[in-house]
Amino acid sequence: MTPETIRMPDSLWAAVTPPGPELPRLEGTVQADVVVIGAGFTGLSTALHLREAGVDVAVVEGAEPGFGGSGRNNGQVIPTLTRPDPEDIVARHGASGERFVALLRDCASTLFDVARRYQIQAEQEQAGWVQPVHSPGRIRIAERRVRQWSKAGAPVEFLSREQVRDMLGSDAWYGGFWNRTGGHINPLALSRGMARAVLDRGGRIFARSPVSRFERSNNRWIVTTPQGEIGGRALILATNAYTGELERSLAPDIAREVMPVRSWQMATEPLSDAARRTIIPGRQAMSDTHGELYFARYDARNRLVTGGALMGTDTEKLKAAVGARLRHLWPQIGDVKFDYVWNGYVGMTSDFLPRIHRLGPDAWAWAGCNGRAVALSISIGQELAKAAQGTAEQDLALPFTEPAPWVAHGLLRRLAPLMLMVYRRRDAAELPETPRPSQPEHFVAWASNLRNRLTRLL
Repeated sequence: MTPETIRMPDSLWAAVTPPGPELPRLEGTVQADVVVIGAGFTGLSTALHLREAGVDVAVVEGAEPGFGGSGRNNGQVIPTLTRPDPEDIVARHGASGERFVALLRDCASTLFDVARRYQIQAEQEQAGWVQPVHSPGRIRIAERRVRQWSKAGAPVEFLSREQVRDMLGSDAWYGGFWNRTGGHINPLALSRGMARAVLDRGGRIFARSPVSRFERSNNRWIVTTPQGEIGGRALILATNAYTGELERSLAPDIAREVMPVRSWQMATEPLSDAARRTIIPGRQAMSDTHGELYFARYDARNRLVTGGALMGTDTEKLKAAVGARLRHLWPQIGDVKFDYVWNGYVGMTSDFLPRIHRLGPDAWAWAGCNGRAVALSISIGQELAKAAQGTAEQDLALPFTEPAPWVAHGLLRRLAPLMLMVYRRRDAAELPETPRPSQPEHFVAWASNLRNRLTRLL
């Protein structure tokens, strides 16, 4: 893919968001103290926090700020991971896991604080995030998460079936929990606003400059693009699920340790005043316990923004399927019409945990958002900025690991859409009283098993 073929998706966010700043390409030879690859949430957050500390930083982006997952997502600000809870994180990572839990607990508030501090107009609403459960047995999930996150100091609350019905306006769920710090934003507006904040504070951003490689030479990191190169003392790789999409040669081990799964987003026509009085009247962000992904939130124009992990690319069929889902959840919604349909990649890992790596002296990377990057990436960027300034590892809220690429990554990626049938079967099944071992509930667990089998064969 060349810079000339790159274009923003025809999304709701692209239609309603003012253009971003005019940015140059990287041409010739340039120097900086810290070089950041990727102008999504993480890269821009890293650059912004470095500039606040007076550090010379330059961001190199293959397309435009927010081109990847940061500008395409649903905009839900969620201060949890998709599956691992605090005890899982600490069991895996020990003391660094404890620090990471605290970062995760506060990451939604961190995002909203960044938007306020830099006066970014991103349609932000900190109305809370709700996770209702879609079957009686799954109420144990809500109970467990409320117990563990309460212990970690998060402002979470268990919701009965009646409370969920009153909060969301639907009888489809059996209870759930909510976190008052969550909410939703226009993600592309946040990306472009952060880019302007970086520039206003003296940072540099080079666009339409896909990085083909980076290497260590004479105690400097050298980053190469089609028209130029940039050297820096320190390096941050912040490309997540799009690591191998513009340039396959860029960090292949990291590109192959996440599975890019396509997530569809859709925006309805603005709902009527009558509909909004009963459908999520408090304007919270909502995503439930379906593996198939059921989620919804309002935008600033009162459109319901929803979508899911859907099979196929026929947008009319996809709109019909999601419209039927909305009518099932909220019969009072009436006829559903969608004005915008778009998609982007979510970077999934085999254990639903993010991957944070040391690439070498003064160089770090992360990938694997697992559908929770909006809030988390802002806070991770803040920590990476500390790392680039010399903060000791034991003082960072980052659990470091070594890259672990998937075996047969290309094959698994082609098979990924077929897992929708598995999602639906498991979503329809009630959880047993005694959890059964080896019952993968999501694609990545299934794919991990397949990967292990392939490893034994290869």
